[in-house]
Parts: sequence; structure tokens; C-alpha cells
Amino acid sequence: MSESDPKQTLHRYLQRGRDAMVWKLEGLPEYDIRRPLVRTGTNLLGLVKHVAMVEAAYFGQVFDRPYDAPVQFDDVDEPNSDMWATAGETREQITDVYRQVWAHSDATIWELPLDATGRVPWWPQDRNPVTLHWILVHVATETHRHAGHADIVRELIDGTAGFREDSSNLPDVSPTWWVEYRGKLERVAEEAQARQ
Repeated sequence: MSESDPKQTLHRYLQRGRDAMVWKLEGLPEYDIRRPLVRTGTNLLGLVKHVAMVEAAYFGQVFDRPYDAPVQFDDVDEPNSDMWATAGETREQITDVYRQVWAHSDATIWELPLDATGRVPWWPQDRNPVTLHWILVHVATETHRHAGHADIVRELIDGTAGFREDSSNLPDVSPTWWVEYRGKLERVAEEAQARQ
């Protein structure tokens, strides 16, 4: 496959988002990967659990290739239960399931053509049927959206920021520079408010 292969390109971006999600958990204790840091309860391990469940459904159920998880998540019957991990669900369990979902999804991605059709049962009829191409774009963007959430949550926990451990995509500057930069932005926000 060449670099101009659309399926390969989409898969590469999906995998980068997957890797970013898992990397955000590294080096943190249990409390920090589970604690909610915003009003809506967003937390790192819950984000990983959510993207695993989303990906399993989109590349499994939608294309009639259901994913049978060897390990099930605790069945919590309440809204938003896919966005947090119970005390009984371990980091290893959730990341292992996520990696197993990758393998299942990758089989769907590589075995079907981009124009293969499926149905998303939770979408309205007028948005069905869908193609593998559409779902690949949808899941890659969903994964990256949540990787952005994870980036902010991780920064709130310990200051770690960036896209990947080996490539932060941030300026290579000193911690003092960041403090001064943040202070400058705070002053600009105050000035703008004063002009209202």
C-alpha cells in the first residue's frame, strides 16, 4: 500500500488517536486516572473506556461483525456509565479490552472495502446506510476529540501536555516561559473584559 491509499491514511490517524488515549494514563496513580476534574465528570480512564466501547460498536455492530469482549465491563445501568470506570474495573482490564477492540476493528477495516455498507442502529434512518469510509472518518475524529479532552485533563493533573510522549507538538521552552505566557494571556483577558 502506498502513502496515498485513503484507507491506510485514515487508519494511521485513527491509530495515532488510540495511542494518545492510552499514553495519557501512563505514570499516574489510580486516583488520578479516575478522578473527575470538570463539572461533567470527565476523567482519563473513563475516556479510554468510552472510546473502546464506541469503536467496538462502530466497527463491529454496524458492519454485522459484533465484538465479543473476553472481559465485560461492569454493567452499570445509568446514564453516562460508559464515561467512567467502576472500582472493580482495572486500568489493565480497560486498556487490554481497548487493544483487543483495535485488533477487531482493524480486521474490519482491512477486510472490507471502503465502500462496504453498514447500518448504525442508533442513528436516524436518513443517515443510513453508511460506508466503512464514513465510519472510519467518524471514529478517527471521535477518538481525536476525546484525545484532546484527555490532553487537557492530564495537564490539569500534573502539567503533562502534548500529543505524544516523543512529540509534544508544543514549543520547547522553559517552565518559567509557560508561567509568564499564562500570565500574559490572563492580562490580555482582563484588558478585553475591561473594554466591555
